Amino acid sequence: MNPNEQRLEYPFGDTLAEAGTTMEVADGLRWIRMPLPFALDHINLWLLRDCIDGRDGWTIVDCGVARPEVRELWERIFSKELDGLPVLRVVVTHMHPDHVGLAGWLCERWKSPLWMTATDYFVARQWAQPTDSRGAGGPHGDSACEHFARHGLRDPEALEQIRQRAGYYPSLVGPVPARYRRIMHGDRFTIGANEWRVIVGYGHAPEHASLYCEALNVLISGDMVLPRISTNVSVFNFEPEANPLPLYLNSLDGYADLPEDALVLPSHGKPFRGLHERIAQQHAHHDERLQEVVEACAEPMSASDIVPVLFKRKLDLHQLTFAMGEALAHLHALYFEGKLTRNLGKDGVYRFQRV
Repeated sequence: MNPNEQRLEYPFGDTLAEAGTTMEVADGLRWIRMPLPFALDHINLWLLRDCIDGRDGWTIVDCGVARPEVRELWERIFSKELDGLPVLRVVVTHMHPDHVGLAGWLCERWKSPLWMTATDYFVARQWAQPTDSRGAGGPHGDSACEHFARHGLRDPEALEQIRQRAGYYPSLVGPVPARYRRIMHGDRFTIGANEWRVIVGYGHAPEHASLYCEALNVLISGDMVLPRISTNVSVFNFEPEANPLPLYLNSLDGYADLPEDALVLPSHGKPFRGLHERIAQQHAHHDERLQEVVEACAEPMSASDIVPVLFKRKLDLHQLTFAMGEALAHLHALYFEGKLTRNLGKDGVYRFQRV
């Protein structure tokens, strides 16, 4: 455990929800863990006891990826963990595959509605459609190759692998329901006996929704606040002039009125207490990374040049695409603040330099 983790409290210790089962973490609220086919090998999903229009049942928060093994684990949960009650509603925090992947299957399986923010719903609908090699359905394909090449990634093998992954998003996300119910920042709605408030954040996803319940003092944080790793904040090909890092850091202020001892239920890692401590750690982490980038840019540097400054470990291709996006997010934050200049070289690569 690193020093930052030691400043957080893990009320369940090293106990984890086992595959195909649930673990109660608060009254009427159960924890589910599902596998992921990445280095980040799991996602946490949540099952909340509910009653809608006089029907008793459950609300699911987040879905897992559209893989047979995940559907099989869900079926095991349905047969053994729901107390014979149906799923009444599916809430998705944002449009990334591990969160929305099985939303369509779950909604169809239980004839239940999807609740989601508008931006993330429509992005998921678009990206889940089959796509050609241009990669119109997400951050892969030809358009991603062109984007990363403009920022210094010129390795032919890596670019070819990115090009071949044009269908990556729809491979992990099934058909998204044709109808949904929109949730927005500040919305309050009842799940079971308790009111939950929607807190929307930006930078990691277009319109990420976290959920807070005052009565339970529980925050379902999604990917906005994680206990061990830093939330990915990236600039990708579909929004090449984005400046997401300030959006993310400013969004963390949306949790300022929550108690420090709130039980945080993250999408990755273990439930913890120490919300404001963790947010302060995130601000400090990015302040340090930004300073490292400024110092590195004493000479002209591309995003590819910055990747080893920010990431000391060896990266696989999946990690490299996010590392490139994150390096560019830090460069853009400094560029739009006026601390760096940007020039397009004769080789077609953007390079940034300290003012």
